[in-house]
Amino acid sequence: MSTMNISLPAPLKSFVDEQVADRGYGTCSSYVRELIRRDRDRQHLRGLLVEGGESPQSVTADTAYFEQLRAGVRRPAE
Repeated sequence: MSTMNISLPAPLKSFVDEQVADRGYGTCSSYVRELIRRDRDRQHLRGLLVEGGESPQSVTADTAYFEQLRAGVRRPAE
């Protein structure tokens, strides 16, 4: 694992220390890793949403479409 050092102003350092203590993180590093993972996942999700928004519409999601989905769920397993 690589090492990265960061400098924080005292108020941010205090905030991180509080989060580590209050939320059960073992170290400041584990808290920061979690924040980075969440940001990475958020960016990935945003990319998927943008990609989906830019893609051509394949099905009209109207009342009939949702009724068809509901009927499929209600059907007993064969």
